[in-house]
Amino acid sequence: MASLTYDLTLAGLAVGSAAALTGIGLIVTYRATGVLNLAHGAIAMVCAYVLRQLVVEWGWPLPLGALLTLLVVAPGIGLVLDRAVFRPLALLGSNPAQTLVASIGVFVLLVGGAALVWGGGARADAPVLLGDDPWAQLAAVVLLAGAVGAVTRWTRFGRELRAVVDNRPLAMLGGIDADRVSAAGWAFGSFTAGLTGVLLAPYVRLDPYGMPLLVIEVIAVAVVARMRSLPVAIVTALALGVAQAQLTRFHPEGWAGPLVQAVGANLFVLALLVAALVLPGVGGRGQDALPPPAVAPRTPPGVWLTVAVLFLLPLGFAGTDLHTAVQVPALAIVLLSLVVVTGRGGQIALGQAAYAGLGALFTALLAAGGLPELVALGLAVLLVAPLGLVTGWPAIRRHGLALALATLAVGVAVSRFVFAQPYATAGLELGRPAGFSDDRGYYALELVVLSGCLLLVAALRRGRTGRALAALRDHEPGAEAAGVRVSLLKLLAFVLGAALAALGGGLLGMGLRAFDPEAYDPVRGLLWFAAIIVLGADSLLSPLAAAALLVALDAGTRGGVAAATVGILAALVGRVPPLTSWLPSRRAPAAGDGAVPPTAGPAGGAERHPKPGGARPHPHRPAPGPRPLRPVPAPARLAAHRLTLTYPGGLTALTDVTLALAPGRVTALVGPNGAGKSTLFDCLAGTLRPTGGRVTLDGTDITARPAHARTRLGVARSFQQLAVFPSLTVEENVRLGAEQGHVRSPATTEQALRLLGLAGAVRHRPAADLPTGTLRRVELARALAGGPHTLLLDEPSAGLDAAETDALARVLAALAADGLTLLVVEHDPDLVAGIADTVHTMEGGRIVS
Repeated sequence: MASLTYDLTLAGLAVGSAAALTGIGLIVTYRATGVLNLAHGAIAMVCAYVLRQLVVEWGWPLPLGALLTLLVVAPGIGLVLDRAVFRPLALLGSNPAQTLVASIGVFVLLVGGAALVWGGGARADAPVLLGDDPWAQLAAVVLLAGAVGAVTRWTRFGRELRAVVDNRPLAMLGGIDADRVSAAGWAFGSFTAGLTGVLLAPYVRLDPYGMPLLVIEVIAVAVVARMRSLPVAIVTALALGVAQAQLTRFHPEGWAGPLVQAVGANLFVLALLVAALVLPGVGGRGQDALPPPAVAPRTPPGVWLTVAVLFLLPLGFAGTDLHTAVQVPALAIVLLSLVVVTGRGGQIALGQAAYAGLGALFTALLAAGGLPELVALGLAVLLVAPLGLVTGWPAIRRHGLALALATLAVGVAVSRFVFAQPYATAGLELGRPAGFSDDRGYYALELVVLSGCLLLVAALRRGRTGRALAALRDHEPGAEAAGVRVSLLKLLAFVLGAALAALGGGLLGMGLRAFDPEAYDPVRGLLWFAAIIVLGADSLLSPLAAAALLVALDAGTRGGVAAATVGILAALVGRVPPLTSWLPSRRAPAAGDGAVPPTAGPAGGAERHPKPGGARPHPHRPAPGPRPLRPVPAPARLAAHRLTLTYPGGLTALTDVTLALAPGRVTALVGPNGAGKSTLFDCLAGTLRPTGGRVTLDGTDITARPAHARTRLGVARSFQQLAVFPSLTVEENVRLGAEQGHVRSPATTEQALRLLGLAGAVRHRPAADLPTGTLRRVELARALAGGPHTLLLDEPSAGLDAAETDALARVLAALAADGLTLLVVEHDPDLVAGIADTVHTMEGGRIVS
């Protein structure tokens, strides 16, 4: 028994050492460049193939081949990626989510390229670099980690690295060559990937798909280490490796046997799932979300007619051509799920292949139980749709990188614990519905279902729900401030996405007349996501084009062409616009702005009234302004009672702050940067929750109410950084506020547009095309359209010229005169002096006057 324990421990140390190398490489790359490199496993696979090519195929000595692979090829790949892919993105100011998409593109490109060069078959003759002694591998890991730690802590380069990580722009101003630091980070990260690949290759399946997926699974060690701590990553990797090896000795009887064996073989997958769903997420709120797509022009009917003809052409095919074509509509439905989740909802979803596979699996199981195939498919969709909550629920509190890891973890877990288990998939067959057994009839059925799905998603893109989804994608905090129930909307997107993926997966399985687990592995999910991104995630044409492209390229050429093509385009994300944007389109006529700032009266004069006593006219003293949207039926009072807010780490932003906002009066908050004004503002708006004290509205405690709930109670807000939705028109932006706000009345949209001078031709223009001054009015109009009784304005004059600021002052004075409660955080002393009834000064997180 002791000997078995020792042997299993040694085996676990070997696996854990390879996982630790992966963790070291990922952490160093992330700390040096800010990129979560999902292509790490693909680089490892390519380097393993290169070493095998040099040693096995060309007969090079192992030491020479290893030196060339690890010291030239692997770092060279990293330097090429830095120079050709990620440095241009950094210069364009791309956020972490865009670089993540680029790394997925590199992953897909390398996988497809390896399949083209070396074929898709597994290789079992990879050379052994360090022998079978796990202690040698462990020693290599410890030495490498020690060297990284020493360089980081005690060398000039290490100080530069820490400076770049802390504040890249400031480091560059200090004379540090941030590009050189990033290049070194990429070279070292690729070196560790290459070392991982050549160490793992003799013991795992070496093929273009198996090894990259295996390395993705051990990302768990870097996530547990919060992408920062090398010791935590190493200890986690070794512990998981040893535990996974020790679990192989247990063979319980009954139903628990397959489950224990599955866990024992996939402990790293389980750790990834727990780390991604339970531990605090990597990345930040909002800063690492996918950017909103460009405004989608209306597709002319001629394009849709051409697409319809192309999809009907296969009905004239015969033989293998039609058998291949039946995969296209089913795959298009799967990809349509990404249009809902990613294109319209703005969420990164890397696990849609899991839902497609579950749809096919449940359809096969229900049909095997005696149900007709179409009934089985419908029930499978109903069973899988609620499972969308598995990824939808984490999406409520996770964004960008953290959400990507959560969805990827779900996809990998379903693949390993369900699709790869014989007890779940052995002997399954899929038939076709009665009357649709031949390829031509089945293809016609798929076209009907696809048409229905396209109409459903098109309907989702219009109306109140469509506007709310677009707002969620364009600016999540702004959508929440407008009253959108962000959490429910995210759940809707993921549940509907899971249902569409399951429907397409079931149709795909019936079309192939078999359940093939490899057709739904996580690598497919990454390929599908990349394809939709490069074609245009918010276009209904994209899933049709992507499905045809993926099926046609792999069927008509050598396997891997589709992946390589999509990978090249995805690696260029941010520099190459979505391909569907190049199609001929029918655009609305580009009218001029046509809007003027709101004025004191119909004539639009910008009058300035003197101060009492004949004093010099004040530049922002408001003249009689336009009538507000409606009389306020019952004055409300928003108050803060002894608010305290302390961030993790001990930084106190607010200390014992008490503030009361009086109805019909303008209260201003002034003070230096860092005084706590915006923090207090966010606590009142519901964006932040104080650690002490309470917020009340008419005496009712609303401290725990989120931002969207406060909006529906009548507390509206604006943002210091503009929070408009660029893919919506001006009128749609304002209408969203009317639909989601405190008072829901269609008339308030028109009233708000007129009040802010937006009722002309500008109302039909997308917000993305407008200047800052106009967008400030759009944001204010949206807030007023919801009929609030309390309005919180954060730097409302930022970006406005003198005339626009005068117009704003008149509007705010008129609103206050009609009973609206206003709080203004503002740096313009003239504006504050001209409109404020009460002025509070903040310093050091306290109100001092």
